[in-house]
Formats: sequence, structure tokens, C-alpha cells
Amino acid sequence: MQPYPHRFADPQLDKFDPLGRILVHDTFSAGLNGWIGLIGNYEDSLTKMLPVFRPMNQPMLSTAVGWDSGSHGAMSGPYAMKIATRPIKGAMNLALKRMTFRKLGRIQLEAYIAAKPEPSEATLSIEDLRSFGMFMDLQSRQYRGLPHLRFLNCLDGELKHTWQFKQQTADDNVVSSSARTRSLQHLYPHGWEDVPDGRQDTCYNELPTKMNWQYLKVGVDLRDMSFTSFQFNDREFDVSGMGVMRMEPWANLDCMLNIGFFVETDSDKRSFLFVDSVLLSGDF
Repeated sequence: MQPYPHRFADPQLDKFDPLGRILVHDTFSAGLNGWIGLIGNYEDSLTKMLPVFRPMNQPMLSTAVGWDSGSHGAMSGPYAMKIATRPIKGAMNLALKRMTFRKLGRIQLEAYIAAKPEPSEATLSIEDLRSFGMFMDLQSRQYRGLPHLRFLNCLDGELKHTWQFKQQTADDNVVSSSARTRSLQHLYPHGWEDVPDGRQDTCYNELPTKMNWQYLKVGVDLRDMSFTSFQFNDREFDVSGMGVMRMEPWANLDCMLNIGFFVETDSDKRSFLFVDSVLLSGDF
């Protein structure tokens, strides 16, 4: 009889399907573990920051309080990481973890997440959430690559329920008087393309205060900055038609491995993305 994989000894790991080496395993009942909000690049003055980054704020630890049930809690403990937009239609917020890699190979990001509009009124509010998703910011000596995926739930009040990716190279701007510091506009709303056969009905539930934890898995090959896998709940998608934003390397970013999650609102109401736990693994 073959021995069980080591993750079976830990129920917190057994809910994931990692590659051979676990690089990150974060559960937010243990704190934010280095996850932080995105501060747009600038030099000389904060006014040099691009407008898309200015409304963003920091993630927080949350018990997901609701008016009818008290504290919902996370899937794996009392606290989840909560990413909240401002109450402005089209506003986005995100959280990321900044790391580096030690070898080119495949990586895989897995997470349990829940996306909801703020339950500020007794209506279902399903149209108030525009999108949620993940991104990476990676750099080898050959490429800078930015894999992006989002679930477009609703756009201008019309339900879409479609996964999308970005591969168009984003604009960049010099944001310093010395011309040494640049900022990349990869988070602006233009440039999204539909994932082939990417429509998916997800679990939203029947009340604005209810939450359902959902599974996300995304694989990327660092060698050519390409998608290797994509799964959400029970759906495994064909990644052969999905591209990655790829460009020449930037200065000062060798071996960069940043992972992140974001959420957007489609109304003048805050939208939330709760992250219960994250696992990043590699085949090296």
C-alpha cells in the first residue's frame, strides 16, 4: 500500500491539490501573513500616482458580520481576509503578496473565496457586484508577465456570469521627475476578453448576508508566462485559448513573484471579496 501524500495529515492542506512543493499556505485566522494593499508607483510626490490606484485601501481581517446572523466567520476559522471597494460604481480594490521565485517552473495558486456586495439593505443585490478575480505579476530575465482572470458578474446592471482574461499589453507611464520610476496601467477596465466557453453559474445564495466559499485554482508556467490550468468549483477550463499580458523585463524586478486578488463594484455600494485561505505551490 502506497503511503498517503503528506498533506493528508493536515485537514487544512487536504482541501487543496498542490504541486510538489508548497511555497505559501496562508489561513487568515493567523493574521494577514504579508498580504497588503497596492500602492501605485510614484516618486517625488503622491500626486504622481496614477488615478486607478488612488482609491485603493488596505485589506483587513474580518469575521464577516451580518445583521441577521452575527459573525459568519471564515471557512477555516474565525477570520478571513476582506478586500473592500469604496462605494463608487466601478471602484476596485485588491490585496497582494510580494515574493520572489528561486527557479523557473510551473506554479499553481489555489484559494477558497467568497464575493458579496455589502449587505446594507434587505435586497438580494446580486447586480451590485461587478467582478472578482486574481492576478499575478511575474518577471524572469526574459519576460515580465501579468496573468489576469476575472469573473464578470454584472456590467452596468446587466448580469454576465462570464470568465475573462487579459493579454493586451497595458500602457505604462513615467511617474517621476528622474524618469526612473514607471507605473503600469494593467488594472484599468479595458482589454478584457472572454474565456472560451467561459460562462458559469456560480453559487450566490438567497440572502444578501449569506456567503458560500468557492474554490479557485490557476496554474502558470514561469518559463514562458503561460496559463497551464484554470478551475473554479467543478469547472475545469481549456486554457489553450487564454493569453497572458507579456512584455520586456523592467528594471529592479528580477525573479518577482506577486500574487493577488481583486474585487469591483457595479453600483455606489461597496463590494467585498473574502479570502479564507491561499495555497501557492510549484513543481520545483
